[in-house]
Amino acid sequence: MAQHSMATVADVEPVAGAANRITSIDVVRGVAMVLMAIDHVRVYAGVPAGGPTPDVFFTRWVTHFCAPAFVFFAGTSAFLSGQKRTRAELSRYLVARGALLVVLELTASSG
Repeated sequence: MAQHSMATVADVEPVAGAANRITSIDVVRGVAMVLMAIDHVRVYAGVPAGGPTPDVFFTRWVTHFCAPAFVFFAGTSAFLSGQKRTRAELSRYLVARGALLVVLELTASSG
């Protein structure tokens, strides 16, 4: 019977496309996503906005910066994507992506 060993960090090879990503954008986008996840957990737990404690108030206050961050990064992403595509290709890509989001909202949304 063959023995199986656990993979180590040394066994993992980097993703080929990851080298051309801008790490700082990914980090800030990740922070915004974590803050929004915290706020959504608060909502689904039934804790009121503003909340009974300073930590609940602060997390709600800080999440107000997430929506502008998402809009900023959507524009940044479109700009960076436009550096690799023609204007027509970028337009088709963004329209198709927007249409997909609308379809998902209408079909997969639970609201």
